[in-house]
Amino acid sequence: MVRRVLGLTSGRIAVAILAVIALLALLGPLLAPQDPLATSTHTLADASSAHWLGTDYLGRDTFSRLLDGSRVSVLGSLEVALTALVVGSVPGILSVYLGRVFEWVTLRLTDTLVALPFLLFAVAVIALLGNGITQAMLVTGVLVSPLFYRVARAATLTVARSPYVEAALVSGASLGWIVRRHVWTKVLPPLAVALAQTIGVGFVIVSSLTFLGIGVQPPAPTWGGLLASDLAYLSHQPWAPVAPALLIMVTVWASNLLADAIRDVSGEAGRALVNRRKARAHRVDTAEPAPAGGAR
Repeated sequence: MVRRVLGLTSGRIAVAILAVIALLALLGPLLAPQDPLATSTHTLADASSAHWLGTDYLGRDTFSRLLDGSRVSVLGSLEVALTALVVGSVPGILSVYLGRVFEWVTLRLTDTLVALPFLLFAVAVIALLGNGITQAMLVTGVLVSPLFYRVARAATLTVARSPYVEAALVSGASLGWIVRRHVWTKVLPPLAVALAQTIGVGFVIVSSLTFLGIGVQPPAPTWGGLLASDLAYLSHQPWAPVAPALLIMVTVWASNLLADAIRDVSGEAGRALVNRRKARAHRVDTAEPAPAGGAR
């Protein structure tokens, strides 16, 4: 699947952008030219050789804070996506095989989670457990998990009715073996699409919470926090919110683009794409070469 995704132009663009964002999360704090927490008397300064994106209202280097804040945004979105994947996909697969009671309970829990406004619920959990981004993202991941539950359940239902799975059950194969051997390979592509989309949703959630000052203790920098502080001084620096807003928009766009690319190369669409490429290559190989000499 990876080679198919990279075979698409949209897939290569999405992977390249997300790779750059991942490098910012890993190396951003190390590449920051100045201390992101150090204040100075040069407040609300314009962009210069010393401050590439200027300074904020406390004289802190905006570019350094943008690099340093990338780690929180990336890790927070990954926490949301991975938590939702585990909490949603495992019960979704097992609901097909563990009987009607387990199926009914998990469906009712899923309906309950869908009805909860996850942003407000995350704020309430932070108020109870303390201001921390980790617990907020874990709770948000649980509230987003119904997407993975429904995707995993729908894909598993399709596979569970296939003759080879029924034959494996009749022959006495264990549930774990059937899931690993037959179900997981069929469920993985739609789950990969949902995971890529949820990473983008996670960026929006992290940015929304940090924009409101929730989840991260100041003066720690985050993309949402930078956006909020810049909006308060638009009369002095109207261009200041562009950089954090652009980073958030590009990251979410790349995540959705990757999800579209995975969808295009998986299932029937992926097989059709491979067949078209094989047919095109066959036509090129069997094409007659042009005559070497001119007409006499």
